[in-house]
Amino acid sequence: MSKHETPPRQKVYLYDTTLRDGAQREKLSFTLVDKLRITEALDDLGIDYIEGGWPLSNPKDEEYFREARRLPLRHARLTAFGSTRKKDTRADQDANLNALLAAETPVVCIFGKSWDLHVRLALKTSLAENLRMIAESVTYLKKHDREVVFDAEHFYDGYRSKPEYALKTLEAAAAAGADWVVLCDTNGGSLPGFIEEATRAARDALARYPETRIGIHAHNDADCAVANSIVAVQCGALMVHGTINGYGERCGNANLCSIIPGLQLKLGYDCISSEQLRLLTQTSHLVSELANLPPDPWQPYVGSSAFSHKGGVHVSAVREHSSTYEHIDPALVGNVRKIIVSELAGRSTIVMKAQELGFDLASHPETVSHILRTVKKLESAGYHFEAADATFELLIRRELGLYRRFFTLESYRVIVENIPGVGIRTDAIVKMRVNGERVVSHAEGNGPVNALDRALRNALERAFPELKRIRLSDYKVRVLAEKQGTESVVRVLIESTDGVREWGTVGVSENVIEASWQALVDSIEYGLLRRHSGSPKQP
Repeated sequence: MSKHETPPRQKVYLYDTTLRDGAQREKLSFTLVDKLRITEALDDLGIDYIEGGWPLSNPKDEEYFREARRLPLRHARLTAFGSTRKKDTRADQDANLNALLAAETPVVCIFGKSWDLHVRLALKTSLAENLRMIAESVTYLKKHDREVVFDAEHFYDGYRSKPEYALKTLEAAAAAGADWVVLCDTNGGSLPGFIEEATRAARDALARYPETRIGIHAHNDADCAVANSIVAVQCGALMVHGTINGYGERCGNANLCSIIPGLQLKLGYDCISSEQLRLLTQTSHLVSELANLPPDPWQPYVGSSAFSHKGGVHVSAVREHSSTYEHIDPALVGNVRKIIVSELAGRSTIVMKAQELGFDLASHPETVSHILRTVKKLESAGYHFEAADATFELLIRRELGLYRRFFTLESYRVIVENIPGVGIRTDAIVKMRVNGERVVSHAEGNGPVNALDRALRNALERAFPELKRIRLSDYKVRVLAEKQGTESVVRVLIESTDGVREWGTVGVSENVIEASWQALVDSIEYGLLRRHSGSPKQP
């Protein structure tokens, strides 16, 4: 390389465990549809490894791996998670290891104990047998042509307790052919200085195994998971484990939404492309919406308040030069500057999102301003468009005159009655005009939304038989003002699919049926518009 050439940036591999470790967060549960949609979003973001779950732990994870094989992933490698073989069991007869192979993922991740305390108390076996469990498990998986990631569980606590033995567990995995040895701060209580010391010791111990690379898996119980992950990379770790938004058990896992820009923008490591980095905020909000958790507005880099300036000296300075109160350009991570007192806040968001949906609004500032005002008004009422692209596209189409109304509602009625000895019965009646004809439709369902969906379809399918291909794949309700009890405003998010693509719609109301109706109608209209209108026309 000549003195004028720029040295190549060091690649750091990103390993996302949102769908497994992140799902262990209290009050979080992903549906199968959620997991598949998040997988596609992580692939778009440029994540290298996606840990989808533990195949032997529950039927949903087993089904996930069957369905995920069909996803047209362009970059990410699916990873199945499990443990080393059980004590005193042959690797080829271990149910867990064979379940990992049956998942048919190109990568498997197994955890093994690196803390002597856990070997004695949790595994109730000898230190020597634990080393054999690690080595034989790795060897068995490598014989089946898998890329093997070994999670050295409790490595840092083990190194603090008995450093010689903790390092031996790493060497056992490396000698058996592990592609990656990942150092885990499982209890999340280590501080950066100790992480640096122990990581350097691990790096030195594995120097004679050049084919095995080091990774870091940090938890956030001491609020240092991001810092610990970055320090480990600076000490030689080339893989970082984490979750979107830092979701995870107890206080969470290392937050990839902070680690990625920290490594890439602050330290010059190569994680994802600059185009993919601009998807970071969108991905963060999508995952929080599918997790049915409110996005944290104060989250670094991706929070809605991360680049918010309320007034006075700060606003004046930022208008002169953004770096006065912003550590990076928010657009680099797909976020926007928010000047609270200015109506200009968020214009770039509208333009960027519209461009993503196929509408070029860059040369139409008045249209952007009107859409922005509408979005702000709706969001103040409780709407959230990050996971409802279809509703947002319908809003743009209405503004541009590209919206087509397929039907007009006269009224709907939902009746829920409890019949003794029979149970709950739900009926829906929808009255509307379709192509100028008045239609009255009745349907029963297993709940009010299901009954409304059936009644709406009954009314439309004669005129639009393609509706048979469109179905609801997921339905979520979130209470937005919990202190108001049953009078609270609710947000309904509906996921729909036509078997080829998926889209999200949203509705907001104090009445859960009305909120559901709004999201349901948007879902149907969007599906019909895509089939009848094709690609968006430009203004």
